[in-house]
Amino acid sequence: MSGPLVPDTPDGISRLEHARRAHRSHRRVLGAVCGLLVALLALSLLAWSTAREEGPVSETVAGASGNGDDSPGPDGAVLDSPTGRSGPYAPEVPDRPVGETALVANPLYDTGRLSPLPCPVPELDVDVPGSMEHFLHMVADCLDDAWQTQFERAGIPFDPPNRVFWTEPGESPCRSYPSVAGAFYCRASGAIYIGTEDVVEKWNGSEDSVVYASLLAHEYGHHVQGESGLLEYYHEQRRLEETDIGRNAWTRRSELQANCLAGAFLGSVRVSYPLSDDDLEILLDDAAATADREEGAEEERTHGSIENSVTWTREGWEGQSPGSCNTWDLEDDSLVD
Repeated sequence: MSGPLVPDTPDGISRLEHARRAHRSHRRVLGAVCGLLVALLALSLLAWSTAREEGPVSETVAGASGNGDDSPGPDGAVLDSPTGRSGPYAPEVPDRPVGETALVANPLYDTGRLSPLPCPVPELDVDVPGSMEHFLHMVADCLDDAWQTQFERAGIPFDPPNRVFWTEPGESPCRSYPSVAGAFYCRASGAIYIGTEDVVEKWNGSEDSVVYASLLAHEYGHHVQGESGLLEYYHEQRRLEETDIGRNAWTRRSELQANCLAGAFLGSVRVSYPLSDDDLEILLDDAAATADREEGAEEERTHGSIENSVTWTREGWEGQSPGSCNTWDLEDDSLVD
């Protein structure tokens, strides 16, 4: 039995066919509209992506020698200051402290003691580059964990640094390596650079793992400064100084703070590492060895006196908190000479 008949429209086309044609027409219109919306969305995403890729390139802010940040080997200090993004090249990150507040009253200072997970490090054979690389990665993992927690407490965004533990010479956005020192931090790439053989040579073959852990933690301290917003204001103010002596006064505070932050981390993991009182003495001896030489020219004093280098490292070890390391808001400026 056939179905009901559909009356024809005036133009002779059945209403069913007319409805089908209308439906197909509507689908074509809807498809065209959807296609247009998809194309507009794709163009918007492409424009946004291109803007990110072609945005401002970070500038290396060099120190007195024009090379950016270096930490000294045990034979003497280096003239450079920490490398960072500053001014118009600074990344815009929500909730990151800015200006003088970032320097002297950073929320990170109020986060209390570091509370990392246990950090048992592997045995280190300094004659085997692979052993050094494994050791550095293990310590860096512990540093990531400790500082991630601390930044979360402060409500400040944090991305761990990149790691370049190299065996072959190369180039960073801040400098080539090997450099004068065994390690450096480059804010432009957000990376810590350490030569797995070069650093052993510069530390005269020392087999004490704490000196290499301290070196890594010191460079990590510069990354902490950058992520906390501190480096931006520091570089702005340092650039305003007209003399090397004036610029070096700023550099010393930054380097001594990094010493303290390294001490804070090592103090916080000393049970699980483990580190003994003998290791502390080795750490403090290394802090003295990498300080400014008493006989050095004032224009070359960038890392602080032996006494202050030791004092701030011990202050971090005992306090185990960023608040112990505020080298920027002091009544006694002799503590950062």
